[in-house]
Amino acid sequence: MSYGSKPGKRRFTRIVTALGLAVAGPAALLQVLPATAAHATAMPFAAAARPATKAVYFHTLPPGAKLPSDAKCARLVNAAPKPEDKAVNKPYNKRKGRHVSAKFLADDGPKAQKLARRIDGNFTGTTIDILRWAACKWGIDQDIVFAQAAVESWWRQNTLGDWGTDMSACLPGYEKNGECPQSYGILQNRYPYEPGGWPAIARSTAMNADAAYAIWRSCYNGYETWLNTVPRGTQYHKGDVWGCVGRWFAGRWRTQAALGYIAKVKQYLHERIWTTPDFQQGH
Repeated sequence: MSYGSKPGKRRFTRIVTALGLAVAGPAALLQVLPATAAHATAMPFAAAARPATKAVYFHTLPPGAKLPSDAKCARLVNAAPKPEDKAVNKPYNKRKGRHVSAKFLADDGPKAQKLARRIDGNFTGTTIDILRWAACKWGIDQDIVFAQAAVESWWRQNTLGDWGTDMSACLPGYEKNGECPQSYGILQNRYPYEPGGWPAIARSTAMNADAAYAIWRSCYNGYETWLNTVPRGTQYHKGDVWGCVGRWFAGRWRTQAALGYIAKVKQYLHERIWTTPDFQQGH
């Protein structure tokens, strides 16, 4: 990921290294499937079984839409929780995040900074439920979130990437053999961007996803007008879901690097890679 006006550089291959630190909205949002009826047992005094709750599917909301609170999204996700399939994330999934500084999204203007005030990483759960919570909170289709997180980290919060020798560009404490990583976590958020969110972005899965999709929403709402002041493939505009996915990787609007990244995310989306045996077994 690259934030601000500096382009990101990252291969599509996954580089996984264990971290060393111990450490409601509009109706368009929801597609609620009918509950499955459950029959009460015939045993005397047996309590009637509760109907099974079907999981809500979270869709993309239009630019400028009123977004649901993290608390409402937590209730919706927890109503039908899903099991953990990335056991490596358990320590990170148990940690909540924090509010970010006033400088977060400052380059995108006051409307974006208002969005940034919503960031808090205030959720715990399984990996897939954390991603669903972030999709709900920021109004982006949950399957896009699943696919993008698979491209970035194979859904592993302990992923470290974009290694370099500039120690000032890295989160302190992660140096190894004269190098250090600049990107951290399930969405590969990049340090030192996203001011005030560190080190929680590296230590908390929910914080990592929360911050990442706040940036996506700022782009999608049309706040990142600086993208039209730097090299670009086309003119930046609001409401382009995939353009904003590509901007996450390239730090530029629909350049060749961004388009290549978009194609990879779309491939994983088409394959539903997160449902495949290789993904499920790649804990």
